[in-house]
Amino acid sequence: MAAYRPATRPTMYFIGVTTRRSSIMKVFPAWAQALGLDAEISGIDLPIDHTPDGYREVVAFIKDDPLSLGALVTTHKLNLFKAARDLFDRVGADAALLDEVSGIAKRDGLLWGNAMDPISSGLSLEAIVPDGYWARTGAELLLLGAGGSALALTLYLHRRAAEGRDVPSRVIVTNRRPHRLEEMRAVHQKIGFAIPADYHVAPTPEHNDAQAGALKPGSLVVNATGLGKDRPGSPLTDAATFPDEGIAWDFNYRGDLRFLRQARDSDRGVRVENGWTYFIHGWTRVIAEVFRIDIPTSGPEFDRLSEIARSAARAGTA
Repeated sequence: MAAYRPATRPTMYFIGVTTRRSSIMKVFPAWAQALGLDAEISGIDLPIDHTPDGYREVVAFIKDDPLSLGALVTTHKLNLFKAARDLFDRVGADAALLDEVSGIAKRDGLLWGNAMDPISSGLSLEAIVPDGYWARTGAELLLLGAGGSALALTLYLHRRAAEGRDVPSRVIVTNRRPHRLEEMRAVHQKIGFAIPADYHVAPTPEHNDAQAGALKPGSLVVNATGLGKDRPGSPLTDAATFPDEGIAWDFNYRGDLRFLRQARDSDRGVRVENGWTYFIHGWTRVIAEVFRIDIPTSGPEFDRLSEIARSAARAGTA
C-alpha cells in the first residue's frame, strides 16, 4: 500500500495518471497567488483501473489529513467513487446520479464528493458550439468513449433539451467495453433522456470509423477515451471519414493528440478543438468548491485566470 505523507500546508490534490505532465502543476501556483490562496497542489498518480483498496486508501488519507483540503479526479472518477463511496459523508446530486466523483472537498468537517463535469463540460461545449447551431445544421454528436466525462456531457445536453434549448439531433455513443455503455444507458433510462440516442460497442478503431463515416454534415465528433493523453493513439484509424464541415473536439489538451491530427488531415473542412477550455473550466469549478470561493464562469475575472494559465504554458513552464 502507498504511504501518503500528511500535508504540511493547505493542499489540493490532483488524482490522475500522469499528473506531473499536466499544466496545472505550474498554473495552480499562479492562480493561487491571483486568488489570494495560501495553498499548494500535489499530484497522486494511480494506474488506470487501480485496485479498490488503492482508491479507498487515497480517499481515506484526504478525509483524515487536516491540511488535505480536497482533490480533482480525472481518469479515476468512476472507479474511485465505486470503491470508496461509503467514505464520503455527503454526495452531491449529480455524483449520486452519475455514480462518479470529479471533485472532493471538505465542508464543516464532512467529506463531500461532487460531479462537476456536467457544469464544466457544458460550459466548454457552449464555447465551441454557438447557440442555434444544432437546429440550423441538424448535426449529430458522436461520443467516442462512454466514461465519466462523456456521461456528464450527455446529462448537460439532456437538461438543455428538457428546457427546450438547442441540442444535437441525435447522440451516438461508442465504447470498447459494453459495461460502460450499459451504465450510460441505465442513467439515460432513469432520467428519461430527452434526445434520440444510439449505443454501439466498438472493440476496434474500425468500428468507430463506421460511426464517424455515417454522421450528418456539420456533426461534432468527440474523443472522450483518454487516448492521446494517458495512452498514445486515437479511437479512430487514419482512414476515418470525418463529417463535412464538422467539428472534432478532443477532451485532452496534452499528449500526442493524434485524433486532432487525423481531423486536420481529413481535408473536409473540419474545425478542431482541444481540451484547453475544458481544462480551465474543470479546474476553476473544483478549486472554487475546495477553497469555498467564487470564481465566475465568464467575464473579466475568468478571462484573467485563463490568460494566467496561457502565459504559464507559453513560458514553457507547463
